[in-house]
Amino acid sequence: MNVITTFVEKRREKQIKYEKSVLREISVKSLKEKVQHYFGSSRLTQSLIMNTGIEEACYDVAIEAYLLGANMGRFGYYGESATEVKKRCQQEEKHLVDTLYNFLLYWGSGEEGALSESLYYLCEQYVNNWWLEGFHKGERRIKLKLH
Repeated sequence: MNVITTFVEKRREKQIKYEKSVLREISVKSLKEKVQHYFGSSRLTQSLIMNTGIEEACYDVAIEAYLLGANMGRFGYYGESATEVKKRCQQEEKHLVDTLYNFLLYWGSGEEGALSESLYYLCEQYVNNWWLEGFHKGERRIKLKLH
């Protein structure tokens, strides 16, 4: 007797396989360095990053942004610039920025609220950096036929 699978299941399996292969290229060291670079150097968020739960939330958002960029890398391979491609996934990227920003505000010590605009820009830059890195890796994977 044969097992019946749907196209949705096959697409999901293929997506998971691709994401696993893309995630092999990220090191934990680079995740930690970027968190320290963006949030550890700022007086505003320096005390927040001492909490490991907050640091792990930053890792989660970074991984999601990286995967989003990697999935969009195929458009870059076919000639679109990163800014054009970024417009395609603007909603998802904004959701990641808002998630990180709200998480930092919620678990913060309270002084972040007064400087919330600069905190939002930090979150935006952090997500943008990971998206761009994933985009370039995804583009390179397509060129090397590793997709």
